[in-house]
Amino acid sequence: MNKVVHVNCLKHVYPDQTEVDLCGLDFVVNKGEKVVILASNGAGKTTLLNHILGFLTPLEGTVEVLGMSPKKDFEKLRKKLGVVFQNVDEQIIGPRVYDDIGFTPKNNGIKKDQVDHMVKEISRDFGIDPLLNKIPHYLSGGQKKKVALAGAMVMNPEILILDEPFESLDPKSKTEMVKHLNHINKEHDTTMIITTHDINLVPEIADVIYVIDRGHVVAKGDYQEVFNNYEAIIKADLEVPILTELFLKLKSRGYDMKSPQNVGDAEKQLLMMFKELEEKQGDK
Repeated sequence: MNKVVHVNCLKHVYPDQTEVDLCGLDFVVNKGEKVVILASNGAGKTTLLNHILGFLTPLEGTVEVLGMSPKKDFEKLRKKLGVVFQNVDEQIIGPRVYDDIGFTPKNNGIKKDQVDHMVKEISRDFGIDPLLNKIPHYLSGGQKKKVALAGAMVMNPEILILDEPFESLDPKSKTEMVKHLNHINKEHDTTMIITTHDINLVPEIADVIYVIDRGHVVAKGDYQEVFNNYEAIIKADLEVPILTELFLKLKSRGYDMKSPQNVGDAEKQLLMMFKELEEKQGDK
């Protein structure tokens, strides 16, 4: 695998002397992976993201992004990283949606005609081309998230970092966001690092999940490996996805069940279980 991010035993002290010590398992992201970070508030996920982005310098430990130091090589890495912050109102700065999406390529010296092509192409991809002349302030929460995502992706970055991208979105907008992110990953092989509290969406968006508990990276794996580690999830003050909790209870009663990735997977497993039960009843 081609490793693009590697964080080892990171220690940071803030000006107010608050200390964050992220040790335990190494945080490793390979090219093309969708990696989700799960942690309760104050566990250190924002500190981790800010070091990956080069906004902070570690007191101890190492942080490498694309083989470079994010802090020392900030200007080199800036063009290779796309970011969608938790509060997109602070990120969207253009007077019109068009201006905001075109801000980065324009600032990188790309010619006006090419910028125009890039903005219109990415806007069509996300279905927001009718919004290009709108004032961002008046958009809905879901529309703002799409605009921020389009602005982050317009330069086709190698790594896309998203901090709580589903927060404040309605169910339909969350589904659309998951669809867009999976499409970006598939079409462009874009590596993604995502933090989220919306644990029920994680199985649909994550290739690899990391769990941070009080500054320690305590669990890593795919959704089945992590969510079947019930004790680690609860200890980290996180909720287990509803479907996973149901299937864990069925498994504890002797049924051969695996943590479902989504409702369709759950339906398939349940139908199979009912079929087996009917066959057993028929044999009696």
